[in-house]
Amino acid sequence: MNIILLRESDWTGGQSVRLTEYRAQHIINVIQPALGQSLRVGLINGHKGIGTVTAIDPTTVQLEVALTEAPPARHSTRLVLALPRPKMLRRILRTVAEFGVDELHLIHSYRVEKSFWQSPYLQKSKVEAALIHGLERAGDTILPVVTEHRRFKPFMEDSLSSIAAERDLVIAHPSGEHRLQTEDGKKRCLLVGPEGGFIDYEIDLAQSLGATVAHLGNRIMSVDTAVCAVLARDLY
Repeated sequence: MNIILLRESDWTGGQSVRLTEYRAQHIINVIQPALGQSLRVGLINGHKGIGTVTAIDPTTVQLEVALTEAPPARHSTRLVLALPRPKMLRRILRTVAEFGVDELHLIHSYRVEKSFWQSPYLQKSKVEAALIHGLERAGDTILPVVTEHRRFKPFMEDSLSSIAAERDLVIAHPSGEHRLQTEDGKKRCLLVGPEGGFIDYEIDLAQSLGATVAHLGNRIMSVDTAVCAVLARDLY
């Protein structure tokens, strides 16, 4: 944990916050600070700064905070992802938060099993918990916005154009004629398929909407590895 994330409900008055549950236990048992020691803190969806330890007991920590730093820059890629297997989804949510992606759109496609949409990992609380875990690793405060689209064709025809507005629309697939290039500052809307990839109809529909098809090299990757690979190419 490289930052202690705060919620509005943690404030007890003025600049004082009171922490319990896993955040307090991490501070008490892992960091083991002395009174007066400064810790890196940040308000979820807000600024970062310093929290000075003012009181500690076996279950709670009190801090006096000053939030003066803007959060890190956002990633230049907006990600559209065919819903992966539930356990893989949890890893990808953490990864997306670590990279600072602003929007993640989870979509259905032919090779996505319908049962995946019933996964408890899609519950709002579990999605947020995975994202927060990623933010804590990255020292970030801004939660990515995660949106579900359970019908492929309506999403492509009705929603994709606004999501990809003023961005290059790219679909990552082994059939691409060109390798996905690294371009500093280039804003993209990137579509990543499920295990086995998008089917031909889905690729053709994306291309009819202006998407180009690009591959990631001569290796076939798992979905979570592919997400890391594409996001690492264009950090900001």
